[in-house]
This record gives sequence, structure tokens and C-alpha cells, in this order.
Amino acid sequence: MPYKNILLIDDDSDDTLFFVEALSAVNNEVVCRTTLNPARAWEELETLEELELPDIIFLDYNMPVINGLEFIKRMQSLERLKHIEVIVLSTPPEQVMVPWLERNNARVRYISKPTGMEEFRAMLRELL
Repeated sequence: MPYKNILLIDDDSDDTLFFVEALSAVNNEVVCRTTLNPARAWEELETLEELELPDIIFLDYNMPVINGLEFIKRMQSLERLKHIEVIVLSTPPEQVMVPWLERNNARVRYISKPTGMEEFRAMLRELL
């Protein structure tokens, strides 16, 4: 599925910058909104019109106020948000996080954060 509208929720401004730079190098036609504040992102998702909703959300796990699992559970509780694909993009290794997310009924894809720009680009090329 070609994604046209991406939402990145990550409280780390450096990681956000890497993501946006890598995305623009891979596909500059995609609209990418970013927020460092998961509570603000949640408020926005609750109020957006259906046509304004993102096609996919890249979500950090370790964030203040609302962590990734809480954010996913909130999304799964609202029918109008259930269809949005979520990729949790965080620092813990996949072999730790994937089973943990599955045990908590978080039906999302998990990817460990790339450590450099070329890894970010390669990840985004594969996903988008």
C-alpha cells in the first residue's frame, strides 16, 4: 500500500530529524507530520476528520506521559482509528519487544530504531 500521509510520534528530536531527512531522501512526495508529544498526538487523532487521518503511524515506545503500549491500546479502543497501521520504532531489541507486545495484545509491527542515516533510509525504502 502506498502511504501518502505519515505521522511520526517520537519524543527524541534527533531521531525525529533523522527520520524526516531519511524519508525526504527516499520519497519526497509523502506528507510527514511529526510530534514530540504523544499526548498532543492523541488529542489530534481524536479530532481529525476521517480524510485527514494518517495512513501509517511510526510510534516510539519509550515516551513520557503516554508510552507506546498505552497509545496503541487507546487507538484499538476507537473504531475509527483501528485501521491505521502502526509501526513501533524504538530502541529495545526486537526479540525482547515483539513477544512483550504480543502478550499485551498490541497487534503492531515492531522495528528496532536504526542507528544511522543509511539504515533509516534502507528501513524506509523497505517499508514504503
